Amino acid sequence: MKIVVLEKVSLGLDVDISFYEEFGEVVYYDNTTADEVAGRVSDAEIIIANKAPLNADTLADAKALKIICETATGYNNVDLDFCKEKGIRVTNVKGYSTPIVAQHTFAMALYLLEKLPVFDTYVKSGEYAKCPIFTCFEPYFTELEGKTWGIIGLGNIGRKVAEIAKVFGCRVIFYSASGQNTTTDYERVDFDTLLAESDILSLHCPLTDRTQNIMNAQAFAKMKKTAILINVARGPVVDEQALYEALTTGQIAAAGLDVLVKEPIAADNPLAKIQDSTKLIITPHMAWGSHEARSRCAKEVYLNIKSFLAGQERNIIV
Repeated sequence: MKIVVLEKVSLGLDVDISFYEEFGEVVYYDNTTADEVAGRVSDAEIIIANKAPLNADTLADAKALKIICETATGYNNVDLDFCKEKGIRVTNVKGYSTPIVAQHTFAMALYLLEKLPVFDTYVKSGEYAKCPIFTCFEPYFTELEGKTWGIIGLGNIGRKVAEIAKVFGCRVIFYSASGQNTTTDYERVDFDTLLAESDILSLHCPLTDRTQNIMNAQAFAKMKKTAILINVARGPVVDEQALYEALTTGQIAAAGLDVLVKEPIAADNPLAKIQDSTKLIITPHMAWGSHEARSRCAKEVYLNIKSFLAGQERNIIV
């Protein structure tokens, strides 16, 4: 089999993926732009990809292609209708990043809730050494215990976050954007109630017509002024201009983002103007990317290929 890995760097250079060579010849590319895809996959039987566009234009000459393996849960880069028409199978991976995305959610929430950058700077600047007492309480901070933690997207990651929030002593509420989650494990509320009552609101939902810009100016206006927003879902679920205005006018207290509408961040993104790290922290879409999670992702792709070659269906999308 001829296997082409289009974006090796997206799995990290610290992760060994040589086990793909068990299935045949493997060609590795660190990264692949849209213009480079067609030339690199023309003789591929298996494509392993993440963000590279795979559609009628880029796959026109890939006559031997049998399967596309996504190194992610999302597959927006693949034209599923085209693949179905051509008999090309498509697989993804699920659940591999749940522990680390939940961990990162709380890392950001606690960083903002306890205003940690202020205290770190206070010590490192030498001001603490001049302090007449042993401690410092300002800016004042609060506890997670007793707070209401709201969630949009109660899938694997959302449930993990809910479990951890309960351990911290939070009341957990959730809103089902699809309207299809009927779990009774946690309190389901309508959207306005979620906004009005959440002290921390974390987003773990897929990007759909229902969730695009779900956090907009109208939504922020209904939130507590002390509320913290965490987005580890997809960038476009948040209206970035509206969030900028909500943060700079004090409509909400703070936000932690691991995802943006355009990645890497666009030079004209209004959020880039906010330099106060107690108000906004942005990480570069790395919440999913612990060594362990990337290793699990790579191994899941291996198992998807192995199952496909054995005539078994595993994580098949089309």
